[in-house]
Amino acid sequence: MPAFLLEIGLEEIPAGMVAAAQAELAERVHKLLVRERLTTDTLQAMSFSTPRRLAVRVDGLLPRQADMEEEIVGPSLKVAYKDDVPTPAAIAFAKKSGVEVSALQTIQNAKGEYVTATVRRAGRSAADVLTGLLPAEIAGIYWPKSMYWRSGKPERFVRPVRWLLALLDEEILPLEFAGVRADEVSYGHRVLHGDQPIVVHAPREYEEKLAAAYVQVDSEARRHRIRKALDAATRQISGARWREDEELVEIVTHLTEWPTVLLGNFEKEHLTLPAEILVTVMRDHQKYFALEDENKNLLPYFLAVLNMEVDAAGEAIIRHGNERVLRARFNDARFFWDVDQKIPLIDRVEMLKNVTFQKDLGSYWDKTQRNREVARQIIDQFDPPIFDADSVKFKTFCSGVDQAALLAKTDLTTEMVKEFTELQGVVGGLYAKAQRLPDGVARAIADHYKPTSQEDSLPRTPAGSIVALADKISTIVDMFAKGFQPTGSKDPFALRRAGNGVVRILIENEAVRDALDLVSVVEAALAPNSMNNGLYENAMNFMLDRLESYLREYRGVRLQVARAVRNSTIAHNRRGVEFRFFGLDEFRFVGCGKIAEFASVLNVEIGSPEIYAIAELLKRTVNILRQAKERQIAYGKGGYITPHQEQPEEERLRLKTREIQRAIQDNYSNGKYTEVIMAIASLQPVLDAFFNTVMVMVDDPVIRSNRLTLLAGTESVVRWAADFSELASI
Repeated sequence: MPAFLLEIGLEEIPAGMVAAAQAELAERVHKLLVRERLTTDTLQAMSFSTPRRLAVRVDGLLPRQADMEEEIVGPSLKVAYKDDVPTPAAIAFAKKSGVEVSALQTIQNAKGEYVTATVRRAGRSAADVLTGLLPAEIAGIYWPKSMYWRSGKPERFVRPVRWLLALLDEEILPLEFAGVRADEVSYGHRVLHGDQPIVVHAPREYEEKLAAAYVQVDSEARRHRIRKALDAATRQISGARWREDEELVEIVTHLTEWPTVLLGNFEKEHLTLPAEILVTVMRDHQKYFALEDENKNLLPYFLAVLNMEVDAAGEAIIRHGNERVLRARFNDARFFWDVDQKIPLIDRVEMLKNVTFQKDLGSYWDKTQRNREVARQIIDQFDPPIFDADSVKFKTFCSGVDQAALLAKTDLTTEMVKEFTELQGVVGGLYAKAQRLPDGVARAIADHYKPTSQEDSLPRTPAGSIVALADKISTIVDMFAKGFQPTGSKDPFALRRAGNGVVRILIENEAVRDALDLVSVVEAALAPNSMNNGLYENAMNFMLDRLESYLREYRGVRLQVARAVRNSTIAHNRRGVEFRFFGLDEFRFVGCGKIAEFASVLNVEIGSPEIYAIAELLKRTVNILRQAKERQIAYGKGGYITPHQEQPEEERLRLKTREIQRAIQDNYSNGKYTEVIMAIASLQPVLDAFFNTVMVMVDDPVIRSNRLTLLAGTESVVRWAADFSELASI
């Protein structure tokens, strides 16, 4: 079986784009081979990348496609023949298909009788397929930013393409992209090997030939090499360890082709600055790793990952240069710290009037006032209340939250944040601590941007969680009020990230997971007069989408299960609105933490035949109710039924529904989610008997309304926990 190798040589690719492009190229090549029938059971594919290249090697593909027969459907029989004589339509179809008219056949399908032609297509060689189709796959790779580099030419790519290497065993594939024709030539490390070309005669030589030219093309091997080098360099300092930072490891992996690690140091006096500032300067500005002792205290050393191999003299020169640059950066940070301390955070609040938040929403001073009000509203929404409203503890807590919300954005006026923008929030917390504000206030300020991603940590305190929720949800609601909803892939104000942060806090943060839900925080951000203008519905639907996305992407919940939970009554019912089914109060508060837990349990239980059976019946119920609504047939929605002579199956369904309603709500509130699912499943034989015996859509309007009301009540009792009709498609 032949082997195939493709390498795309480029100018240096931004480090953050390499991994995704490497994965996409490998996926595109694999899908092409599958689509073109060139794969085998023994096929193996590997992908490679460095800042200057993307590559994929495939072993064990077929040398050519198998011949195949394809049945092509042509015009209808009535059009193709008239009085058993082929019409021009039949003749044209036969000619197009490459067969004689006499070879045409007929088939019967859902639309009637049609003529068909059986076309035999000879398989093409793998070389022809790859040469013809690969350029389009290369051009289709997605880049967050791309460029033109040939005047008057249509190609866009992340960086100019400088060479192509394409081999099928030892045969050069003459494919062409962006004016570059493929050859058997690659290039090594720009400095260590120079511009001398490397001839690769066969795919199996690729890694070895590149390694001899100081290029480690396997990104995983390069990552492992970097980690080992970091460990080795750290051992030069007794008791030290490098601060684990997987994201930085990923960055330097895609910045280097032949990585080595250098140990440097700086003056101990710089350690008087907070560790957060020192690490940010080293990490974000210089791509250095910090060293710490066993107690996680910073040490006056750093590790730099180089993209070259040097002797002792060269290493000394590079170390001196890196230390000098870092020293200057630290001196800048010290200067900014000292200057900023001359103006306390409380005096910077007024300065926020000169910092624009968004042109239609005003300044950060306006944003601060909104955050304070929303934070107060969120505290009022706690169920149960966070503290006794008359207690000193509660008043102290509210005062701390308000102070944190007031000062959270003030670090935007500091010289430190102007220089190191990634430190916003962190600097505010550090300055609050330096200015002897309460520790809880300082932590809340430092954490109010958290979480910024799924990997980021959550706010550490209840106060920090409330300020973070207020900041995020007020941004979402205010942007929606101005018509700035995300559309498609466009989200210029990062509202999806803010929504994801709200959901994570509500689900994962112990301080709020059982006391707040999506409705709580959305209503906290709404003005009293905005409830009925569509803003509430838009904001809630957006947040429910974020909940559904969270359950799918980070809890591994199936699409249908996530959607069933998203559509549940407890996920989106407005507070203060009560519904009554069969005489029972339907509204109970359920925090987002329980909703996520229920989704995880339902995701495990969903494969059982009992669940599928009740889901099918509830889908039928939903369809009947929808048809009644479309026909504008009136019926009640509370489970109450006008007195009439019920059939036994109606009475059993009504009694069973009332029975399981209490079981569903009580077990859900106590975290007994399997019992909730079992209670819903126990409805199946009763509902099945109802449908087998009772005609719902009868002519008598009273009886019809009663039966629709009964079904609506039953469906609503189940929907309180989840919309089981969504599970019928699993």
